[in-house]
Formats: sequence, structure tokens, C-alpha cells
Amino acid sequence: MPIDAAGALGAAPRVREIAWDHKDVQLYHLGIGAGRPATDPGELRYTLESRLHVLPSFATVAGGGAPGVIRALSVPGVDVDLAHVLHGGQRLRLHRPVPVRGRATAAARVVAAYDKGTAAVLVLRTEITDADGPLWTDEAEVYVRGEGGWGGERGPSGRPSPPPAEPADHVAERVLREDQALLYRLSGDWNPLHADPEFAARAGFERPVLHGLCTYGATLKTVVDTLLDGDVTRVRAYRTRFAGVVYPGETLRVRMWRPAGAERYGAESGEAGEAGEAGEVRVAVSAVERDDAPVLADTVVRYG
Repeated sequence: MPIDAAGALGAAPRVREIAWDHKDVQLYHLGIGAGRPATDPGELRYTLESRLHVLPSFATVAGGGAPGVIRALSVPGVDVDLAHVLHGGQRLRLHRPVPVRGRATAAARVVAAYDKGTAAVLVLRTEITDADGPLWTDEAEVYVRGEGGWGGERGPSGRPSPPPAEPADHVAERVLREDQALLYRLSGDWNPLHADPEFAARAGFERPVLHGLCTYGATLKTVVDTLLDGDVTRVRAYRTRFAGVVYPGETLRVRMWRPAGAERYGAESGEAGEAGEAGEVRVAVSAVERDDAPVLADTVVRYG
């Protein structure tokens, strides 16, 4: 049956308490490829508890439990086969730097349901608040094959925009471990698509694929290390669209464009403060071994 969009949109927010500490942060950083070389001072910021800084994309796994792309499937009106689900995109807005340890309340609800005809797109928004107020807001865009057709709004185009035509200002390559997905899933995403060859084949892939949010985190780390002097607290917002799969063991090519002057990123959508107060980095990510096949598109890191 098609997704019951009205039921999903009308459901009350699901609220849960979350907590994390330095061990969760360190495990996440290792899961996205930090710690190589192990004694590099820049890497020790991600791996050594006495120097630990939290990469903001840790927000997508803080507190453990299922990631947003999975939690969106457990709301009223949504009952679909996990093998038909793809992660379409992710957006993150930081209200304050993510602390090394914390306890907070997470309130999640479906804020949009789009009918693409042959598929459905759900947007799950999660607001994280601690004793001092809002910490961060993230949105997971979930693409469900075969679940459209209820006559709902089509929503924005799902087609990724091409990267800028001019040469990138910076290019970095990151080699992923063969067991990268096995490491990353220890932070809470147990979807068998990323570990079980039989399940991956049923979903249409030649072998298990890397979590999109692992590529998301590895990309943000690359931008922070390359352009922000490793200062994770400068990140204000981060968004991407998942344009293709990554296989463990592949090499990511991260191309970065840094426009001169301040930018208006997010001013209309509420992802930033007042227009013109900060800059942004535009990013495109591809898989080197597959002729630079796109894997992340429409990617922007906003910084202060």
C-alpha cells in the first residue's frame, strides 16, 4: 500500500533521551576514517581523549539507536521494506558546538512527505535540546522505491545539481578501509545492507555498500582539516545529497570550492543566522576507482 502521508505528517513527535561520552565520539571518528597516521597531531584531535574535539557530523549518531533514515520508517502510516529504502540527503544545523559528553532530549517527526509517482520521499526532522537550550537540528531525507502514487505533492526536484564548472580550489583524496562499514556500523546503524552480501544483492548491489552518513562524516572531516585549520567549532551547517554509492576500500576524491567573501547560505531556509555573516565551502565527492562516479552532490559546509 502507498504510504499514509496524512498519518505520518499528523503523528506526534517521538521523544527520547540520549546521552554520549568521549568513547562514543572516538568510535565515531574511527568509523569515518580518523586516526591515520595514528600519531599525527591533527588526527589526535579526533582520537585522544585528552585533546578531543567533536566533528559536528557526530550529531547524526549521538546517543546511539537507529539513524534518522531508519527511524523515519517507524512512524504511523509508514510500513515499508527496508530493502527498498535509500538515504536521499542529510542536513545539519548547529546551534552550539557539540560537547564531548552530553545528555539531551531528541524530538523527531516527519515534516514532509512527497509523492514522486514511483517512489515516496519522507523528511524526518530531529531537534536536539539539552539543559542549556537547542544543540542541533538535523533532517534526513528518505527515498522509498515503489511507495508513491497517492496523489500527493511532488516536492522539490530530486536531481542533483552539477558541480561548479570552474576548477576546484582544493582537491583531497581519502582512502577508505576495507572494513570501514563494519567499523562505522558500531555507532548504531545496523542496516544489513552495509555488511551482509545476500541482503545487499536483494537490494540490487553487487556487494555491501558504505553508509552514506560515513561518507558524509569523512567529507566534513576533509573540509575541516583542509580549509578550517581543523577547527570543528567553526562549522555552522552542513548539507548534502547522496548521488551514488561508495564501496568500502574505495578512494574518495573531495573537490572544494571556497567562494570569496561572505555568503547567504541557508538565510531563506533558516539554516543560518542573518545573511552575509559567514562563508561557505561547496563540495563534490566522487569515487576515484569508478571513473569519478559522483557520490555526494549539492554539498555545502557553512562556517563562521
